[in-house]
Amino acid sequence: MMDKVGAVQGQTVHPGKYARIERERRFLLAEAPAPSAVTVTRMITDRYLVGTRLRLRLRRAERSDGSCELKLTQKVPVSRPGAIQGLITNTYLSSAEYDLLASLPAAVLTKTRFSVPPLGVDVFDGTLQGLVLAEGEFTTDEEAQSFMPPPECVAEVTDDARFTGGRLVETSRQDLLQWLAEYGLHPATP
Repeated sequence: MMDKVGAVQGQTVHPGKYARIERERRFLLAEAPAPSAVTVTRMITDRYLVGTRLRLRLRRAERSDGSCELKLTQKVPVSRPGAIQGLITNTYLSSAEYDLLASLPAAVLTKTRFSVPPLGVDVFDGTLQGLVLAEGEFTTDEEAQSFMPPPECVAEVTDDARFTGGRLVETSRQDLLQWLAEYGLHPATP
């Protein structure tokens, strides 16, 4: 039975030869981080390829120094609460490979990612303007469980599938505002 964006209920998570277990916790913030707290800034364009069973994501991450990271990611989610999100596999691409895959139909999501250790803070554009989502990634279950979010984190949304990239890319402005209101957030209308 499918219940969470492609997740299989009762599925056991085992890393494979190429896939690794993804452990992350997500938090809503009321605003973007202070510039003085930011160590790295990236402009990210995620292209969720249409018609793929497991949400293949093509990412272009441009840094302020002009460098660019291109990758194809496959996420296989599991339907269980907590920091273990499922399995993730990344393939790093050349410009030519990226351009070829970018010609495929896709739903597009854009955001600015601010590194504010230990979190990455995403400030979304377009329909999702006003959404500020922080993510912490962890190497062990113990590290994830013991993490204490900073006070600027308004609410934890790790177990709220609405705040995953694969779901957000399909979200209307009206739905986003309703979801944020459930957490006491009311961003200005663009």
